[in-house]
Amino acid sequence: MPPVEVKIGQKGTAEPPRQFRASWHLRANAVVVAWLALSAVVVLAQPQLPAPRWLAVHVFLLGAVSSAILIWSEHFAAALLRVPTPDQRWSMARLGGLNAGAVAVLAGLAVGPWQAAAAGAAAVVAVVVWHAAALASMVRRALPGRFGHVIGWYAAAAGALAVGGTLGGLMAADVWHGAGHERLHAAHAQVNLLGWVALTVLGTLFTLWPTVLRTRMSDRTRRCSRLALRLTVPGLAVAVTGLLLGQRWVAVAGLAGYAAGVAVAVVPLADAARRRRPHTGAAWTVAAGAAWFAVVLAADVARVASGPAGEPSTALDPLLPLLLAGFAGQVLLGSLMHLLPAVLGGGPVRFKEHAALLERGWPYRLAAANLGVPLLALPVPEPLALLGWALVLGALAAFVVLALAALWRARHPAGGRGAHPGPAAAGAVLGCLLTAAAVAVAMSGTSAPTQVDVRPGARQTVEVTLSGMRIRPAVITAARGTVLTLRVTNADAQRHDLRLATGEQTPLLGRGQTAVLTLAPLGEAVDGWCTVAGHRAAGMTMRIEPSAPAAAAPAGQGHAGHQTSAAPSAQGHAGHQAAATPPASGQGTAPLDVMAPMSPGWKPYDPVLPPAPSGTEHRVEIRAKETEMEVAPGVRQRVWTFGGTVPGPVLRGKVGDVFVVTFVNDGTMGHGIDFHAGALAPDQPMRTIQPGERLTYRFRAERAGAWLYHCSTMPMSQHIANGMYGAVVIDPPGLPAVDREFVLVQGEVYLGQPDDPARAARIRESRPDGWAFNGTAAGYDHAPIKVKTGERARVWVVAAGPGTVTAFHVVGGQFDTVYKEGAYLLRRGHPGGGKDGSGGGKDGPGGSQVLDLAPAQGGFVELVFPESGHYPFVDHAMPRAEAGAHGVFEVSAP
Repeated sequence: MPPVEVKIGQKGTAEPPRQFRASWHLRANAVVVAWLALSAVVVLAQPQLPAPRWLAVHVFLLGAVSSAILIWSEHFAAALLRVPTPDQRWSMARLGGLNAGAVAVLAGLAVGPWQAAAAGAAAVVAVVVWHAAALASMVRRALPGRFGHVIGWYAAAAGALAVGGTLGGLMAADVWHGAGHERLHAAHAQVNLLGWVALTVLGTLFTLWPTVLRTRMSDRTRRCSRLALRLTVPGLAVAVTGLLLGQRWVAVAGLAGYAAGVAVAVVPLADAARRRRPHTGAAWTVAAGAAWFAVVLAADVARVASGPAGEPSTALDPLLPLLLAGFAGQVLLGSLMHLLPAVLGGGPVRFKEHAALLERGWPYRLAAANLGVPLLALPVPEPLALLGWALVLGALAAFVVLALAALWRARHPAGGRGAHPGPAAAGAVLGCLLTAAAVAVAMSGTSAPTQVDVRPGARQTVEVTLSGMRIRPAVITAARGTVLTLRVTNADAQRHDLRLATGEQTPLLGRGQTAVLTLAPLGEAVDGWCTVAGHRAAGMTMRIEPSAPAAAAPAGQGHAGHQTSAAPSAQGHAGHQAAATPPASGQGTAPLDVMAPMSPGWKPYDPVLPPAPSGTEHRVEIRAKETEMEVAPGVRQRVWTFGGTVPGPVLRGKVGDVFVVTFVNDGTMGHGIDFHAGALAPDQPMRTIQPGERLTYRFRAERAGAWLYHCSTMPMSQHIANGMYGAVVIDPPGLPAVDREFVLVQGEVYLGQPDDPARAARIRESRPDGWAFNGTAAGYDHAPIKVKTGERARVWVVAAGPGTVTAFHVVGGQFDTVYKEGAYLLRRGHPGGGKDGSGGGKDGPGGSQVLDLAPAQGGFVELVFPESGHYPFVDHAMPRAEAGAHGVFEVSAP
């Protein structure tokens, strides 16, 4: 087949059928421009809107992009098939139905009820199915032609939106929670963006791209189009299935197939670009959008492939700036720059005037948008992120001004004919400047609001964000009688919820999940907090206050968040406490009786350290478990553990050994793990995993020492204090054998339940109720560690903290070898002792009495017990020893 030159809507080309009246296109494209303008407004007004990120994304995609797809896919289908289009009244009805459904979705999820959003999603799906049926009707009426293959892309895109809209309706109904909801979200995003948007764009570019370049279509277009469609559609279906089932590698395989189809589709587009390079603003803008799509697709495959085992991540969320502003936005603007002049009518002269108007300043707009896009996607400082918003929204605002000017000229030809485009261009520049200023004002200081004043009114909706151990806004002020709706979104990697003192409570929310709470008419102040253990005490609190003080505050509750003994929570606004504050001793109960008897059946943690295992690779499994154990004589309480013990299992190896740790969360909340013995980026291996999930943590022990490992989930002080710590021993090269080796991990003991706010406050203030070696205060007083006289003992010590130091000492003993943080301070058999030349042991007069360790430090000491007897070992900060940091070596004759 010889190369074909395709021109749509220009002089000497296949003009659109007469049924496509100018008035229809003017109204339809005015709708698209209005949605674009609204998208910019929503972004600027984010801090004042419910669900700001979600709302901005859907205003742009569901409003502007979907409207443009409905309009232009019908237009191209009619032009390429050379058939009469459906009655424009039906076209307008479909566009109206789509926009009504979009408004229902936006309103339903922003302010409720969810049934409105679900109904809107159903309406959108119905309209798109109707649209696909209209395209199929055109295909049936058309004679065989060379461009019918394009319609298959539009039909596939419509099918993708039908699936994506259905998934969106299920999300609005909140039929699944936890991992199920996250899978729905991932599949919904992928099928809508890679299906509805990207498949439409790819199908259109086969004919639009050569037209924009004003060159001939490649003779490989039809063949590549059909092959690409056979790869992308099944690939997307497999990917979405894998996401819904939580099968990561199935999703990766599907995305790889989809990417292969995209690569095939690019072949004829590259042929056209080689024949004639982009030379107009429309061509360069479309090309930039296509380039960003290639970046997004590669990053999407990589993110899903590197996600948690057995559970693909919601990979498109971090890529949304690239998808929206980089790909969809620029393809839409570039297409409109090329197509609007053709459909606005007025003859060749007016066509050139409209085209010149829409392309005014395009190099600057193109540069601004493509400099701003990466600033929105990368983790840059806030001033650069604001600059990114200013550049992207400035470019969009400029186009909106120019497009409105072109639409005005088309509707008022008498006043517009021959007018110079300078005023419109000046308006575009002014729009850029105003947008940049508005962004700077609207965005500065609003990334983490601490207080929101609600406007007077019967009903108000406030967006609430959970992240970084904070609830934002922390204070909401509203008039008495206001019915508040809180739209609560978790923006954190770990799960959170929000409970109000009036009884309303969200479920535990994963990252990106949202729940809505509707309160009774506001009367008195209402406190709120996250109920996850330790989070409330760590600062995850909020308060809803009436705008004027009550005439008589209820007993037990003061104004502005101060509380008295009758307050419903132990911690009021801004952390002020009253009678609920624990005693100055740091204990909410009587002091520990470390000499009381242990409970029947209690067994101590085995302190014996076995030799390093053979081999250079060590595979272990560690499970996070919540259990009950005896933390002090006669005191049992619930603790969080690695492997069911405090400390967790001790790992041992040599320098250069590789540890492959399978970490499984068998608990009821999110946990992570951090091995100080390995050096690696913490992003993936130290991430928080939810109950039932697992991850593989692989590290190489490059340096010797006694290393701490602990839970990496915030607040880490809470998780460590609740028992989630352990030790890794990496032998120094040439470590000599000894008769006995032991490991002692010193930690803090806090009485009470993990979710007790007063207990959590003591953890935060480092006011333990006691201290313990290997998990139980004074445990080795009741189960002494046995040694023989004359034996050389090596005692490895690690300070787990989380907040206090250790001064390890053996009463009646002296250390002739001290190794701390990877270096010998004192070494038996070496006249020079440590690195600085000091020495001890048999070949020197020096010795040591204490191994001092800050939290997370470790080392070992060696000594020989000269005679039989009981040698206490203690933390020589005596208040800590007397509160449980105490044990006994029981030394007997050989």
